[in-house]
Amino acid sequence: MSPAGYPAARKLVTLGGALKLQQIKLCRLDELPVGGSRGFDVELTDGLASIFLVRTRRGIFAYRNSCPHTGGPLDWVADQFLNLTGDLIQCATHGALFRPDDGACVSGPCAGRALQALPLQVIDAQIWLLPAATAGS
Repeated sequence: MSPAGYPAARKLVTLGGALKLQQIKLCRLDELPVGGSRGFDVELTDGLASIFLVRTRRGIFAYRNSCPHTGGPLDWVADQFLNLTGDLIQCATHGALFRPDDGACVSGPCAGRALQALPLQVIDAQIWLLPAATAGS
């Protein structure tokens, strides 16, 4: 298990002690296929955080890996954040469903709430977490 209590299979992305108000490279675009998801542990100014990416035909979206209902992680298997049909993000604890494009809960005990979105940018086929996220937003 990682220090945050998440599966050790996650990729830990840090800035090696550098100023944390920089972009963090998460992965290459080809490492996240359309219809896929991938988790990361990243070093933010407020400490180690579990985040995940989801890629749909509409784009790539990043969220903190924390259910608005329980605060627990959404995945029960590393990099598995989507439901069986691959069209919604699903909480492994109680089955709440979230839209990938805005993180809004559309079904379950946290209906009306949303996942915490994080800003991204794709540069030269690399997916980067932007400084606003690394500043503890």
